[in-house]
Amino acid sequence: MKIIVDAFGGDNAPLSVLEGSAAAVKEYGTEILLSGNEAEIKRVAKENNISLEGMEILNATDIISMHDDPTDILKAKAESSMAVGMKALAEGKGDAFVSAGSTGALVVGGTLIVKRIKGVKRPALASMIPGKNGNYLMLDIGANAECRPEMLQQFGIMGSVYMENVEGKKNPTVALLNIGTEDTKGGELQKESYALLKTAPVNFVGNVESREIPKGDVDVVVADGFTGNIALKLIEGVSSTMFSMIKGVLYSSLKNKIAALMIKKGLYSIKAKADYSEVGGAPLLGTKAPVIKAHGSSNGYAFKNAIRQAITFSETGVIEKITKGLSEVKKAD
Repeated sequence: MKIIVDAFGGDNAPLSVLEGSAAAVKEYGTEILLSGNEAEIKRVAKENNISLEGMEILNATDIISMHDDPTDILKAKAESSMAVGMKALAEGKGDAFVSAGSTGALVVGGTLIVKRIKGVKRPALASMIPGKNGNYLMLDIGANAECRPEMLQQFGIMGSVYMENVEGKKNPTVALLNIGTEDTKGGELQKESYALLKTAPVNFVGNVESREIPKGDVDVVVADGFTGNIALKLIEGVSSTMFSMIKGVLYSSLKNKIAALMIKKGLYSIKAKADYSEVGGAPLLGTKAPVIKAHGSSNGYAFKNAIRQAITFSETGVIEKITKGLSEVKKAD
C-alpha cells in the first residue's frame, strides 16, 4: 500500500505532515510518497530528527494556497505539491491521496485530474461527525453549492457504501436533511430527491430535521453542499461555544473548580470524542481513486489518522462498490 501525501498542504506543513507520515509508516507499515519541494522536506526532516525511512519524495516546485483560485491547480499551479500528487494518483503511482490544502483546489483536482467514477455527476465532500448515539457521515459539506435531485441520490449511495465499508456500519440508515419529516416538506430539490432516494439501493429512512442529526440516530445525512456546509459549521460552532461556556462556569468559583476536578475525566472524554484529529479527514467521494481532505490545522496525529483513513478507504474497495451501486440505479431507470 502506498499513500501519496501533499507535504505542503495545511497550516502546519511540512513539519506536521512529516511527523504524521513517519508515524503512519511505523504504525501501519505503509509506504508514503511525499509530493513537495525535496530540499525543503529533507531540511525540515533533518532539523526535527524525523526519519524519512519508508518514504519517497516526488519533487514539486510550487504550492497552491488558500488564496489562489481553485482552478489554478490545472494550469497556473500545475507544478504545486497538490497538483503533482494528484497527477501521480491518476497515473497509478499510489493507492490514495491525502492533503490538508485548499478544499476548492482539492475538489477541482479530484474532479478533473483524478477524474470521476463513470456515472457520477459530481464528487461530494463527506465528514464524519460525532453524535450522542454514534458518529454519522454528512455529505455534501461544501463541494457543490448547487445540486440536482439525482446528485443527492448519488450522495446517498456513496455515503452508504463508505459508511458500511470504511466505518463498519452494517446496513447504514440514510436520511435527507430537510425542514420537516414529511415527504411533502422542502423545496422542489428536497421533494424530488426524497422520491429518488426511496428508489436507491440504500436503507433510506426519510427526512431528518437539523435538530435531530446531532443525536447520531441516522448514519448518513444527505444535503446539497450549501445546506450541508452551513449545518456542519453550525454544529462545530455550537460545540465549541458550549465547551467554552462550560469551562467558564467550572472556573468561576473555588467551589466550581473543585467540582471540575471531580468530573475532569468525563469532560475530557467528551472533548476527545469531538476532536477532528481522531477522524483524520473528509473523503471526497465519487473520484476514481481515494482522496482524503485533512483539516487545514492538522497536527502530526491528525495526519497519521488521515493516512489510516486513506488506507482503509483503499483496502475496502469502496470505489468498486460505489460503481456497482450507481449501476443498479441506472438499470432500474
